[in-house]
Amino acid sequence: MLYNYKIMGENELIFKKEKIKLFQSQGIYDYPCAWLKERRSIAEVRNNFNESQEVVIAGRLMAKRLHGKALFWDIKDFSGKLQVYVKEDQIGKELFNMVKDFDIGDIALFRGQLFKTRTQELTLNAKGAYLLSKSLRPLPEKWHGLRDIEIRYRQRYLDIISNEKVKEIFLMRTKMIKHIRSFLDNLGFIEVETPMMHPIPGGARGRPFKTYHNEYGLELYLRIAPELYLKRLLVAGFEKVYELNRNFRNEGISTKHSPEFTMLEVYSAYSDYRDMMDLTKNLILHLAHTLLGTEKLNYQSKIVDLSKWQEVSFAKLVKENYDINPEDDLDTWIDKLRKKNIAVGDNLSRSFIINLISELVEPASDNPVFVTDLFTVFCPLAKRKKDNPYLSERFELFIAGLEIANAYSELNDPIEQRRRFEEEIKDLPKEERKEIDEDFLLSLEYGMPPAGGLGIGIDRLAMVFLDQPSIKDVIIFPLLKP
Repeated sequence: MLYNYKIMGENELIFKKEKIKLFQSQGIYDYPCAWLKERRSIAEVRNNFNESQEVVIAGRLMAKRLHGKALFWDIKDFSGKLQVYVKEDQIGKELFNMVKDFDIGDIALFRGQLFKTRTQELTLNAKGAYLLSKSLRPLPEKWHGLRDIEIRYRQRYLDIISNEKVKEIFLMRTKMIKHIRSFLDNLGFIEVETPMMHPIPGGARGRPFKTYHNEYGLELYLRIAPELYLKRLLVAGFEKVYELNRNFRNEGISTKHSPEFTMLEVYSAYSDYRDMMDLTKNLILHLAHTLLGTEKLNYQSKIVDLSKWQEVSFAKLVKENYDINPEDDLDTWIDKLRKKNIAVGDNLSRSFIINLISELVEPASDNPVFVTDLFTVFCPLAKRKKDNPYLSERFELFIAGLEIANAYSELNDPIEQRRRFEEEIKDLPKEERKEIDEDFLLSLEYGMPPAGGLGIGIDRLAMVFLDQPSIKDVIIFPLLKP
Protein backbone atom coordinates (compact mmCIF):
# COMPACT_ATOMS: atom_id res chain seq x y z
CA MET A 1 0.00 0.00 0.00
CA LEU A 2 1.16 3.52 -0.79
CA TYR A 3 0.71 4.79 2.80
CA ASN A 4 3.33 2.32 4.08
CA TYR A 5 5.94 3.38 1.55
CA LYS A 6 8.87 5.30 3.08
CA ILE A 7 11.51 7.02 0.96
CA MET A 8 13.55 10.05 1.99
CA GLY A 9 15.17 12.90 0.05
CA GLU A 10 14.29 13.83 -3.53
CA ASN A 11 12.51 10.52 -4.00
CA GLU A 12 10.18 11.52 -1.17
CA LEU A 13 9.19 14.63 -3.11
CA ILE A 14 8.32 12.51 -6.14
CA PHE A 15 6.45 10.10 -3.87
CA LYS A 16 4.36 12.88 -2.30
CA LYS A 17 3.43 14.16 -5.77
CA GLU A 18 2.17 10.67 -6.57
CA LYS A 19 0.05 10.79 -3.42
CA ILE A 20 -1.78 13.79 -4.83
CA LYS A 21 -2.90 11.75 -7.85
CA LEU A 22 -4.12 8.98 -5.57
CA PHE A 23 -6.09 11.34 -3.33
CA GLN A 24 -7.59 13.05 -6.38
CA SER A 25 -8.70 9.71 -7.80
CA GLN A 26 -10.45 8.94 -4.52
CA GLY A 27 -12.29 12.26 -4.52
CA ILE A 28 -10.80 13.62 -1.27
CA TYR A 29 -8.40 16.18 -2.72
CA ASP A 30 -8.76 19.40 -4.68
CA TYR A 31 -10.56 22.65 -4.15
CA PRO A 32 -13.42 23.39 -3.68
CA CYS A 33 -14.81 21.37 -0.80
CA ALA A 34 -18.49 22.02 -0.01
CA TRP A 35 -17.87 21.57 3.72
CA LEU A 36 -15.64 24.65 3.83
CA LYS A 37 -18.69 26.91 4.10
CA GLU A 38 -19.45 25.26 7.45
CA ARG A 39 -15.88 25.62 8.80
CA ARG A 40 -15.41 27.18 12.23
CA SER A 41 -12.16 28.33 13.79
CA ILE A 42 -10.62 26.06 16.40
CA ALA A 43 -10.80 28.84 18.99
CA GLU A 44 -14.52 29.20 18.36
CA VAL A 45 -15.01 25.44 18.69
CA ARG A 46 -13.08 25.37 21.96
CA ASN A 47 -14.81 28.40 23.43
CA ASN A 48 -18.28 27.07 22.57
CA PHE A 49 -17.75 23.39 23.28
CA ASN A 50 -20.89 21.30 23.30
CA GLU A 51 -20.65 17.53 23.72
CA SER A 52 -21.66 15.61 20.55
CA GLN A 53 -22.02 18.83 18.55
CA GLU A 54 -21.08 18.31 14.90
CA VAL A 55 -18.56 20.80 13.52
CA VAL A 56 -16.19 21.29 10.59
CA ILE A 57 -12.59 22.43 11.18
CA ALA A 58 -9.59 22.90 8.90
CA GLY A 59 -5.91 23.61 9.38
CA ARG A 60 -2.37 22.28 9.16
CA LEU A 61 -1.56 18.79 10.43
CA MET A 62 1.20 19.08 13.02
CA ALA A 63 1.53 15.63 14.63
CA LYS A 64 0.25 12.05 14.16
CA ARG A 65 -0.12 9.18 16.62
CA LEU A 66 -1.11 5.81 15.13
CA HIS A 67 -2.78 3.07 17.24
CA GLY A 68 -3.65 0.14 14.98
CA LYS A 69 -7.03 0.85 13.42
CA ALA A 70 -7.26 4.26 15.04
CA LEU A 71 -5.09 7.38 14.92
CA PHE A 72 -4.88 10.88 16.35
CA TRP A 73 -3.99 13.98 14.36
CA ASP A 74 -3.12 17.35 15.89
CA ILE A 75 -4.54 20.05 13.64
CA LYS A 76 -3.68 23.73 13.95
CA ASP A 77 -5.22 26.86 12.49
CA PHE A 78 -4.39 30.50 13.21
CA SER A 79 -6.50 30.53 16.35
CA GLY A 80 -5.33 27.34 18.06
CA LYS A 81 -4.85 23.58 18.03
CA LEU A 82 -7.25 20.63 18.36
CA GLN A 83 -6.92 16.86 18.51
CA VAL A 84 -8.73 14.81 15.86
CA TYR A 85 -9.61 11.12 16.46
CA VAL A 86 -9.94 8.95 13.35
CA LYS A 87 -11.24 5.37 13.70
CA GLU A 88 -11.43 2.87 10.86
CA ASP A 89 -14.83 1.38 11.74
CA GLN A 90 -16.36 4.88 11.87
CA ILE A 91 -15.15 6.39 8.60
CA GLY A 92 -14.56 3.20 6.62
CA LYS A 93 -11.38 1.32 5.78
CA GLU A 94 -10.69 3.06 2.49
CA LEU A 95 -10.97 6.61 3.84
CA PHE A 96 -9.11 5.62 7.02
CA ASN A 97 -6.15 4.45 4.92
CA MET A 98 -6.24 7.71 3.01
CA VAL A 99 -6.26 9.83 6.19
CA LYS A 100 -3.49 7.67 7.63
CA ASP A 101 -1.48 8.54 4.54
CA PHE A 102 -1.81 12.30 5.07
CA ASP A 103 1.55 13.88 5.96
CA ILE A 104 2.58 16.30 8.68
CA GLY A 105 2.34 19.73 7.09
CA ASP A 106 -0.69 18.91 4.95
CA ILE A 107 -3.69 21.21 5.22
CA ALA A 108 -6.79 19.11 5.86
CA LEU A 109 -10.46 19.43 6.77
CA PHE A 110 -12.37 17.21 9.20
CA ARG A 111 -16.07 16.92 9.94
CA GLY A 112 -17.20 15.19 13.11
CA GLN A 113 -18.57 15.34 16.63
CA LEU A 114 -16.92 16.88 19.67
CA PHE A 115 -16.12 14.91 22.81
CA LYS A 116 -13.62 14.85 25.65
CA THR A 117 -11.16 12.03 26.19
CA ARG A 118 -10.59 10.33 29.55
CA THR A 119 -7.85 12.92 30.16
CA GLN A 120 -10.42 15.67 29.43
CA GLU A 121 -8.78 16.73 26.18
CA LEU A 122 -11.24 18.29 23.77
CA THR A 123 -11.27 16.14 20.61
CA LEU A 124 -13.08 15.88 17.28
CA ASN A 125 -14.33 12.39 16.45
CA ALA A 126 -13.94 12.41 12.65
CA LYS A 127 -16.83 11.29 10.46
CA GLY A 128 -15.33 12.68 7.27
CA ALA A 129 -12.04 14.06 5.98
CA TYR A 130 -10.75 16.01 3.01
CA LEU A 131 -7.26 17.09 1.95
CA LEU A 132 -7.15 20.77 0.97
CA SER A 133 -3.42 21.24 0.26
CA LYS A 134 -0.53 18.78 0.04
CA SER A 135 2.75 19.69 1.73
CA LEU A 136 5.57 18.45 -0.50
CA ARG A 137 8.36 19.57 1.82
CA PRO A 138 8.92 18.42 5.42
CA LEU A 139 8.33 20.93 8.20
CA PRO A 140 11.16 21.74 10.65
CA GLU A 141 11.66 19.05 13.28
CA LYS A 142 9.00 19.38 15.98
CA TRP A 143 11.03 19.59 19.16
CA HIS A 144 13.87 21.81 17.98
CA GLY A 145 12.01 24.03 15.55
CA LEU A 146 13.76 26.32 13.10
CA ARG A 147 16.99 27.50 14.71
CA ASP A 148 19.20 28.60 11.81
CA ILE A 149 18.86 32.39 12.01
CA GLU A 150 19.50 32.82 8.28
CA ILE A 151 16.74 30.38 7.32
CA ARG A 152 14.40 31.92 9.90
CA TYR A 153 14.67 35.33 8.22
CA ARG A 154 14.59 34.01 4.64
CA GLN A 155 11.71 31.57 5.18
CA ARG A 156 9.68 33.44 7.76
CA TYR A 157 6.62 31.36 6.90
CA LEU A 158 8.43 28.27 8.26
CA ASP A 159 9.65 30.25 11.26
CA ILE A 160 6.07 31.17 12.16
CA ILE A 161 4.73 27.65 11.55
CA SER A 162 7.33 26.05 13.80
CA ASN A 163 7.66 28.71 16.50
CA GLU A 164 4.58 30.00 18.29
CA LYS A 165 6.64 32.72 19.98
CA VAL A 166 7.56 34.23 16.62
CA LYS A 167 3.88 34.39 15.65
CA GLU A 168 3.13 36.11 18.95
CA ILE A 169 5.84 38.74 18.28
CA PHE A 170 4.17 39.82 15.05
CA LEU A 171 0.69 39.66 16.53
CA MET A 172 1.89 41.92 19.36
CA ARG A 173 3.47 44.31 16.86
CA THR A 174 0.13 44.49 15.03
CA LYS A 175 -1.66 45.21 18.31
CA MET A 176 0.90 47.91 19.10
CA ILE A 177 0.15 49.74 15.84
CA LYS A 178 -3.59 49.33 16.40
CA HIS A 179 -3.31 50.92 19.88
CA ILE A 180 -1.13 53.75 18.57
CA ARG A 181 -3.85 54.61 16.07
CA SER A 182 -6.55 54.40 18.73
CA PHE A 183 -4.56 56.59 21.13
CA LEU A 184 -4.00 59.34 18.56
CA ASP A 185 -7.51 59.13 17.12
CA ASN A 186 -8.93 59.66 20.62
CA LEU A 187 -6.84 62.84 20.91
CA GLY A 188 -8.38 64.22 17.73
CA PHE A 189 -5.51 63.44 15.35
CA ILE A 190 -6.33 62.57 11.75
CA GLU A 191 -4.46 59.78 9.97
CA VAL A 192 -3.31 60.73 6.47
CA GLU A 193 -1.29 59.22 3.64
CA THR A 194 1.40 61.13 1.81
CA PRO A 195 3.44 60.16 -1.28
CA MET A 196 6.06 57.43 -1.10
CA MET A 197 7.71 58.59 -4.34
CA HIS A 198 9.26 62.05 -4.10
CA PRO A 199 10.70 64.22 -6.86
CA ILE A 200 13.08 65.69 -4.25
CA PRO A 201 14.19 63.65 -1.21
CA GLY A 202 13.69 65.62 1.98
CA GLY A 203 12.47 65.76 5.55
CA ALA A 204 15.55 64.01 6.93
CA ARG A 205 19.16 63.33 6.13
CA GLY A 206 19.75 60.06 4.37
CA ARG A 207 20.76 58.53 1.07
CA PRO A 208 17.62 57.75 -0.95
CA PHE A 209 16.73 54.88 -3.26
CA LYS A 210 16.18 56.03 -6.83
CA THR A 211 13.43 54.94 -9.18
CA TYR A 212 12.09 56.11 -12.54
CA HIS A 213 8.61 56.88 -13.87
CA ASN A 214 8.43 55.94 -17.54
CA GLU A 215 5.30 57.90 -18.48
CA TYR A 216 6.60 61.21 -17.08
CA GLY A 217 10.24 60.47 -17.89
CA LEU A 218 10.91 61.45 -14.30
CA GLU A 219 13.56 60.34 -11.83
CA LEU A 220 11.98 59.85 -8.41
CA TYR A 221 13.13 58.82 -4.94
CA LEU A 222 11.57 56.51 -2.39
CA ARG A 223 10.83 58.70 0.59
CA ILE A 224 13.30 59.01 3.40
CA ALA A 225 10.68 60.82 5.52
CA PRO A 226 7.12 62.19 5.04
CA GLU A 227 7.82 65.36 7.06
CA LEU A 228 7.64 68.04 4.38
CA TYR A 229 4.32 66.77 3.03
CA LEU A 230 2.79 66.56 6.50
CA LYS A 231 3.85 70.16 7.16
CA ARG A 232 2.10 71.19 3.95
CA LEU A 233 -1.06 69.83 5.57
CA LEU A 234 -0.45 72.09 8.59
CA VAL A 235 -0.41 74.98 6.12
CA ALA A 236 -3.67 73.64 4.67
CA GLY A 237 -5.34 73.84 8.09
CA PHE A 238 -5.05 70.21 9.25
CA GLU A 239 -4.07 71.02 12.81
CA LYS A 240 -3.44 67.49 14.14
CA VAL A 241 -2.19 64.84 11.69
CA TYR A 242 -0.22 61.62 11.81
CA GLU A 243 1.07 59.00 9.41
CA LEU A 244 2.26 55.47 10.06
CA ASN A 245 4.62 55.28 7.16
CA ARG A 246 7.24 53.18 5.43
CA ASN A 247 10.53 54.96 4.82
CA PHE A 248 13.53 53.87 2.77
CA ARG A 249 17.19 54.79 3.22
CA ASN A 250 19.93 53.37 1.04
CA GLU A 251 22.40 53.00 3.88
CA GLY A 252 24.00 50.44 6.18
CA ILE A 253 22.27 47.43 7.72
CA SER A 254 22.76 46.43 11.35
CA THR A 255 20.84 45.12 14.33
CA LYS A 256 19.42 48.66 14.68
CA HIS A 257 19.09 49.68 11.01
CA SER A 258 17.00 48.40 8.12
CA PRO A 259 16.84 50.05 4.67
CA GLU A 260 13.04 49.76 4.84
CA PHE A 261 11.48 50.69 8.17
CA THR A 262 8.27 51.94 9.79
CA MET A 263 7.90 55.36 11.39
CA LEU A 264 5.12 57.16 13.17
CA GLU A 265 5.17 60.88 12.41
CA VAL A 266 2.85 63.23 14.32
CA TYR A 267 2.32 66.98 13.84
CA SER A 268 0.26 69.22 16.09
CA ALA A 269 -0.36 72.91 15.37
CA TYR A 270 0.01 75.43 18.20
CA SER A 271 2.33 73.04 20.05
CA ASP A 272 6.05 72.74 20.64
CA TYR A 273 8.67 70.10 21.43
CA ARG A 274 7.69 70.09 25.10
CA ASP A 275 4.14 69.12 24.12
CA MET A 276 5.62 66.36 21.95
CA MET A 277 7.62 65.19 24.96
CA ASP A 278 4.42 64.78 26.95
CA LEU A 279 2.70 63.07 24.01
CA THR A 280 5.59 60.61 23.59
CA LYS A 281 5.67 59.70 27.27
CA ASN A 282 1.90 59.26 27.49
CA LEU A 283 1.78 57.16 24.32
CA ILE A 284 4.54 54.79 25.45
CA LEU A 285 2.99 54.42 28.91
CA HIS A 286 -0.39 53.73 27.29
CA LEU A 287 1.15 50.98 25.16
CA ALA A 288 2.89 49.45 28.18
CA HIS A 289 -0.30 49.35 30.23
CA THR A 290 -2.47 48.13 27.36
CA LEU A 291 -0.16 45.54 25.81
CA LEU A 292 1.90 44.33 28.77
CA GLY A 293 0.04 45.42 31.89
CA THR A 294 3.22 46.77 33.45
CA GLU A 295 5.57 49.74 33.38
CA LYS A 296 8.64 47.52 33.74
CA LEU A 297 10.03 45.99 30.56
CA ASN A 298 12.65 43.27 30.24
CA TYR A 299 14.97 44.11 27.37
CA GLN A 300 18.10 42.02 26.74
CA SER A 301 18.76 41.35 30.44
CA LYS A 302 17.99 44.99 31.31
CA ILE A 303 15.05 46.25 33.35
CA VAL A 304 13.51 49.32 31.73
CA ASP A 305 11.33 51.19 34.22
CA LEU A 306 8.84 53.39 32.40
CA SER A 307 7.88 55.10 35.64
CA LYS A 308 11.31 56.79 35.63
CA TRP A 309 11.97 59.33 32.88
CA GLN A 310 15.07 61.52 32.71
CA GLU A 311 16.05 64.62 30.79
CA VAL A 312 19.68 65.39 30.01
CA SER A 313 21.36 68.18 28.08
CA PHE A 314 23.45 67.13 25.08
CA ALA A 315 25.27 70.49 25.25
CA LYS A 316 26.23 69.78 28.84
CA LEU A 317 27.34 66.21 28.07
CA VAL A 318 29.65 67.17 25.20
CA LYS A 319 31.06 70.07 27.20
CA GLU A 320 31.88 67.80 30.14
CA ASN A 321 33.29 64.97 28.01
CA TYR A 322 34.90 66.71 25.02
CA ASP A 323 35.04 70.44 25.91
CA ILE A 324 32.81 71.17 22.90
CA ASN A 325 30.74 74.37 23.00
CA PRO A 326 27.49 75.16 21.13
CA GLU A 327 29.21 77.93 19.14
CA ASP A 328 32.09 75.69 17.96
CA ASP A 329 32.20 75.11 14.20
CA LEU A 330 32.50 71.61 12.75
CA ASP A 331 36.27 71.87 12.29
CA THR A 332 36.60 72.63 16.00
CA TRP A 333 34.33 69.68 16.78
CA ILE A 334 36.52 67.34 14.77
CA ASP A 335 39.73 68.68 16.31
CA LYS A 336 38.46 68.32 19.89
CA LEU A 337 37.08 64.82 19.27
CA ARG A 338 40.37 63.66 17.79
CA LYS A 339 42.22 65.02 20.83
CA LYS A 340 40.03 62.66 22.88
CA ASN A 341 41.03 59.77 20.57
CA ILE A 342 37.59 59.59 18.95
CA ALA A 343 37.82 58.25 15.40
CA VAL A 344 36.09 60.79 13.18
CA GLY A 345 36.29 61.65 9.50
CA ASP A 346 36.33 65.07 7.86
CA ASN A 347 32.54 65.40 8.17
CA LEU A 348 30.11 64.67 10.99
CA SER A 349 27.21 62.55 9.78
CA ARG A 350 23.89 62.31 11.58
CA SER A 351 24.60 58.65 12.40
CA PHE A 352 27.90 59.69 14.03
CA ILE A 353 26.11 62.25 16.22
CA ILE A 354 23.41 59.72 17.17
CA ASN A 355 26.07 57.16 18.10
CA LEU A 356 27.88 59.80 20.12
CA ILE A 357 24.66 60.68 21.99
CA SER A 358 23.98 56.99 22.61
CA GLU A 359 27.46 56.43 24.04
CA LEU A 360 27.09 59.45 26.34
CA VAL A 361 23.57 58.58 27.46
CA GLU A 362 23.73 54.78 27.74
CA PRO A 363 25.82 54.66 30.92
CA ALA A 364 23.38 57.00 32.64
CA SER A 365 20.32 54.76 32.56
CA ASP A 366 18.43 51.99 30.77
CA ASN A 367 15.25 53.91 31.53
CA PRO A 368 13.83 56.49 29.08
CA VAL A 369 16.07 59.52 28.57
CA PHE A 370 15.06 62.69 26.72
CA VAL A 371 18.19 64.29 25.28
CA THR A 372 17.63 68.02 24.78
CA ASP A 373 19.81 71.02 23.85
CA LEU A 374 20.92 69.57 20.53
CA PHE A 375 23.02 71.94 18.45
CA THR A 376 21.17 73.97 15.83
CA VAL A 377 23.76 73.10 13.18
CA PHE A 378 22.45 69.50 13.25
CA CYS A 379 18.76 70.51 13.24
CA PRO A 380 17.87 72.28 9.97
CA LEU A 381 14.11 71.88 10.46
CA ALA A 382 13.86 72.87 14.15
CA LYS A 383 13.39 76.23 15.83
CA ARG A 384 16.28 77.79 17.72
CA LYS A 385 16.07 78.36 21.45
CA LYS A 386 15.33 82.00 22.18
CA ASP A 387 17.93 82.21 24.94
CA ASN A 388 20.63 80.48 22.90
CA PRO A 389 20.43 80.41 19.08
CA TYR A 390 23.14 77.74 18.90
CA LEU A 391 20.74 75.24 20.51
CA SER A 392 17.48 73.92 19.05
CA GLU A 393 14.07 73.17 20.51
CA ARG A 394 14.43 69.47 19.93
CA PHE A 395 14.76 66.18 21.78
CA GLU A 396 15.90 62.65 21.04
CA LEU A 397 14.42 59.84 23.17
CA PHE A 398 16.67 56.91 24.09
CA ILE A 399 15.49 53.73 25.81
CA ALA A 400 18.07 51.11 26.80
CA GLY A 401 20.59 52.84 24.53
CA LEU A 402 18.33 52.75 21.46
CA GLU A 403 17.21 55.93 19.74
CA ILE A 404 13.42 55.62 19.74
CA ALA A 405 12.01 59.08 19.00
CA ASN A 406 12.91 62.52 17.69
CA ALA A 407 10.88 65.73 18.01
CA TYR A 408 11.10 69.44 17.20
CA SER A 409 9.42 72.74 17.63
CA GLU A 410 9.02 73.00 13.87
CA LEU A 411 10.68 75.85 12.04
CA ASN A 412 7.91 77.81 10.26
CA ASP A 413 9.84 80.88 9.06
CA PRO A 414 10.24 80.49 5.26
CA ILE A 415 13.16 82.94 5.09
CA GLU A 416 15.11 81.19 7.85
CA GLN A 417 14.19 77.79 6.42
CA ARG A 418 15.63 78.72 3.03
CA ARG A 419 18.82 79.99 4.66
CA ARG A 420 19.15 76.70 6.61
CA PHE A 421 18.61 74.59 3.48
CA GLU A 422 21.25 76.57 1.59
CA GLU A 423 23.67 76.34 4.51
CA GLU A 424 23.10 72.59 4.77
CA ILE A 425 24.10 71.81 1.19
CA LYS A 426 26.78 74.40 0.45
CA ASP A 427 29.73 72.41 1.81
CA LEU A 428 28.58 69.00 0.59
CA PRO A 429 30.45 67.28 -2.26
CA LYS A 430 28.71 67.84 -5.59
CA GLU A 431 27.52 64.23 -5.82
CA GLU A 432 25.80 64.51 -2.41
CA ARG A 433 24.04 67.81 -2.99
CA LYS A 434 20.28 67.75 -3.35
CA GLU A 435 17.82 70.25 -4.69
CA ILE A 436 16.00 72.58 -2.35
CA ASP A 437 12.29 71.77 -2.20
CA GLU A 438 10.95 75.05 -3.56
CA ASP A 439 7.33 73.94 -3.31
CA PHE A 440 7.73 73.29 0.41
CA LEU A 441 9.25 76.75 0.89
CA LEU A 442 6.40 78.21 -1.16
CA SER A 443 3.88 76.54 1.15
CA LEU A 444 5.61 78.08 4.19
CA GLU A 445 5.25 81.51 2.59
CA TYR A 446 1.48 81.12 2.90
CA GLY A 447 1.91 80.68 6.66
CA MET A 448 2.37 77.54 8.73
CA PRO A 449 1.15 77.73 12.34
CA PRO A 450 3.69 77.06 15.09
CA ALA A 451 3.75 73.31 15.59
CA GLY A 452 5.39 70.40 17.33
CA GLY A 453 6.49 67.42 15.27
CA LEU A 454 7.36 63.92 16.47
CA GLY A 455 8.83 60.82 14.86
CA ILE A 456 8.88 57.41 16.58
CA GLY A 457 10.70 54.39 15.16
CA ILE A 458 8.08 51.63 15.36
CA ASP A 459 10.56 48.82 14.68
CA ARG A 460 12.87 49.87 17.51
CA LEU A 461 9.99 50.47 19.89
CA ALA A 462 8.80 46.94 19.08
CA MET A 463 12.32 45.62 19.79
CA VAL A 464 12.17 47.08 23.31
CA PHE A 465 8.60 46.00 24.05
CA LEU A 466 9.10 42.48 22.68
CA ASP A 467 12.67 41.97 23.98
CA GLN A 468 14.20 41.30 20.57
CA PRO A 469 17.95 41.83 19.92
CA SER A 470 17.73 42.69 16.21
CA ILE A 471 15.46 44.85 14.10
CA LYS A 472 15.13 41.85 11.75
CA ASP A 473 13.32 40.00 14.53
CA VAL A 474 10.43 42.49 14.45
CA ILE A 475 10.24 42.98 10.65
CA ILE A 476 8.26 40.09 9.25
CA PHE A 477 10.14 39.91 5.93
CA PRO A 478 13.46 41.77 6.36
CA LEU A 479 15.59 42.63 3.35
CA LEU A 480 18.52 40.20 3.11
CA LYS A 481 21.56 39.85 0.93
CA PRO A 482 20.87 37.27 -1.82
